[in-house]
Amino acid sequence: MLSYLIVPGWRGSGVGHWQTCWAQSLAGAARLVVQSWEEPDPREWHDALDAAIAAAPTPPILVAHSLGCVVVARWAARTARPVRGALLVAPPDLERSDCPRELHGFAPVPRARLPFAARVIASDNDPYAAPARSQQLAGAWGAPLTMLQGAGHINGESGFGPWLEGQRWLAELTGTTRAARPHAAEHA
Repeated sequence: MLSYLIVPGWRGSGVGHWQTCWAQSLAGAARLVVQSWEEPDPREWHDALDAAIAAAPTPPILVAHSLGCVVVARWAARTARPVRGALLVAPPDLERSDCPRELHGFAPVPRARLPFAARVIASDNDPYAAPARSQQLAGAWGAPLTMLQGAGHINGESGFGPWLEGQRWLAELTGTTRAARPHAAEHA
């Protein structure tokens, strides 16, 4: 059976966010637990990710959003624990001039090739990363990039609830035909 580890970004992924929907609908899904979503500590988040991966019943598929993508890249640059792959959605540019001070400890974003299969999904109007930076990160990580049009930060505020298109990319990454159990009412 596949195992999934949902890795939210800064401030977590609230009700209605696609990661929350997936955590509830993906068989074998667990969600990263950290001490503070509001005041993230790079070392604590790294250790929490490493412990969650170690506790998974099989090498997991990481499903990261925003700062979670950076945490995955930082973890992969320092750890050899196996994972099956990663879906990295809306990685932020932490080196931009208006980056919040709470996130400074996570910069610079590692540019090392990831030692597992990955796909980056970004948006051409993400307020936290210009398309060129998303392309740079995907290229450095050795991951194909899918650039969505007008999708904002690809979060609940941008209208991404169950996000069926994302589930199809996850299924493609894992080699399965359907990633999640059907919802009573599904929305793109």
